[in-house]
Amino acid sequence: MSNKINLKIKAVAAVIRKKRGQKNYTQEYLAYKLNISQNAYSKIELGYTKITVERLFQIAEVLEISAGELLDVDSDEVGLKLSHAGTD
Repeated sequence: MSNKINLKIKAVAAVIRKKRGQKNYTQEYLAYKLNISQNAYSKIELGYTKITVERLFQIAEVLEISAGELLDVDSDEVGLKLSHAGTD
């Protein structure tokens, strides 16, 4: 897989983390709602686990947003989103 795609995957993970933080939801809460462990959920936010479309929709539902909002990653902003991912 190309490096550009990997960067986009990481950027989507950063968006998920940001949206979760905006809702003041914990990783434990999201993991519970998704019926997975907190460790498994953490790997999603870190971009270590590639998620399915089904999982993307589940996360969006829990966060009460559209899946499109989670995918709203402009390729020019990928680096910017990644640089802020560790500070949220």
